[in-house]
Amino acid sequence: MSGPLDGLKVIELAGIGPSPYACMLLADFGADVLRIERGDVDADQEPTWDLVNRSRPSVAVDLKSDAGRELILELCEQADVLIEGFRPGVTERLGLGPLDVATRNPTLVYGRMTGYGQDGPLAQRAGHDINYIAVSGALWPMGRRGERPLPPLNLVGDFGGGSMFLVFGVLAAVLSARATGEGQVVDAAMVDGSASLLTMTHAMMNAGFWHDERGTNLLDSGAPFYEVYETSDRQYMAVGAIESKFYDALLQGLGLNGEELAAQFDRDAWPDMKERFASIFRQKSRDEWTGIFADVDACVTPVLSSREAAHHPYNTAREVFIVDGVVQPRPAPRLSRSPGAIGQAPGKPGSGTRSGLASWGVDERRQEALRAQGAFG
Repeated sequence: MSGPLDGLKVIELAGIGPSPYACMLLADFGADVLRIERGDVDADQEPTWDLVNRSRPSVAVDLKSDAGRELILELCEQADVLIEGFRPGVTERLGLGPLDVATRNPTLVYGRMTGYGQDGPLAQRAGHDINYIAVSGALWPMGRRGERPLPPLNLVGDFGGGSMFLVFGVLAAVLSARATGEGQVVDAAMVDGSASLLTMTHAMMNAGFWHDERGTNLLDSGAPFYEVYETSDRQYMAVGAIESKFYDALLQGLGLNGEELAAQFDRDAWPDMKERFASIFRQKSRDEWTGIFADVDACVTPVLSSREAAHHPYNTAREVFIVDGVVQPRPAPRLSRSPGAIGQAPGKPGSGTRSGLASWGVDERRQEALRAQGAFG
């Protein structure tokens, strides 16, 4: 598969959550990724449900066997990147840590994905997205006034603060390695990444525009013009009319233009304005409101379920999703000359061992020897 990352060779020591998604992004854009995991070298080629494992073969290797470990080190000699998502120290104990790999390939970039980072008092603690964004401060502001924080799925820690920052760090380090001949370790921690995502929030706090009480600020459901409203058919409309011209268009669509209303940014009036907006939105269905605002720049849109989104005209026109038996988002972002593409469906663990290793120069005869030595488990 060609793409903008064609020629970039990546070894993925399979984990869960953010590191597989990062490798999916690299593979979708043409990187040659080998996903190394426990599996069955004789597994059939039937696709699996786990879409984040798409676009790359699954290769069964027993990392605890001498032959398996040596195979990975040999593959590292031709790789540009190794990505792992274990707790700190695990790959060192396997003999596959950064120093072990650097002796075989000093230019290799070693990407490490964790929640709390490679060092510090929480480095060895278990956690999930909700824990990491709790520590970074990203969870606190999410929720309505007087209510507890609401977890934003696992988008902010795992994929926003984790995968995206790992990909950014790895590609930055690859550019550096190609210029200097020296690889390095990329320590991507979900706490660090999700904290970085709060940069604008910290700026507003420093300026006195943002307060710790959730549900009272511009973007956290405090403002009546940045809110989700229920419609008569128990569906929802999203309103993001921050700028004055959009706010004026919102008022007109709601039938409030010409009335004497509090100033848009009069915070004391926000609770009453929210109630008024809510009562108006409850008078019509989602489709009716969608029609009213269809050709109006008021930043008002219907709230679609994940299933609806795949078939909605907004998204079908741009082919945001692939709908072919299995629904999945297309690779993003869009490149004009060398766009990303899905290379293959996700396979069962180990199902791509033969073809994957062959593409990296491990021929059939060598593979049989490795199997006899227990490299594949």
